[in-house]
Amino acid sequence: MKIRVGQGYDVHQLAEGRPFWLGGILIPHTHGPVGHSDADIVCHVLCDALLGAANMRNIGYHFSDKDPRWKGVDSKLLLTEVLKMVRGAGYDVSNVDVTVVLQEPKLNPHIPAMKECLAKVMQIPEEDISIKATTSEHMGFVGRQEGIAAHCVALIFKD
Repeated sequence: MKIRVGQGYDVHQLAEGRPFWLGGILIPHTHGPVGHSDADIVCHVLCDALLGAANMRNIGYHFSDKDPRWKGVDSKLLLTEVLKMVRGAGYDVSNVDVTVVLQEPKLNPHIPAMKECLAKVMQIPEEDISIKATTSEHMGFVGRQEGIAAHCVALIFKD
């Protein structure tokens, strides 16, 4: 069996009045991430971690923010396309582990819905998806509530 690991990292600026898509669900909040797509940072780091594990570059390589096709796109669609690429190369997803760094809003109440949504998109069991939330203790751009950051590790395998 061949086992590979990949990691993803992303940041987005937050702006007032933007929808806050995270882990495939809409979270009520006054500010939301800015991006070419819907700016769902959890889906983005999942894409990057999976692509990295399969040695397929990164999300920007496949879905350029210069390409109007991806303007405002639902990031779950990007994740679905990445999974097709990874699975097309003969890999299956073992598990993923995401950490979101955000001062506000508190994410713990939303994590079960994110896991449920992502399990359907990724076609893997919810128990193979870990999502954690932390703050930056009021330091830096996250602490000033100017942005959001996320990290992800993905394990894939081929029999």
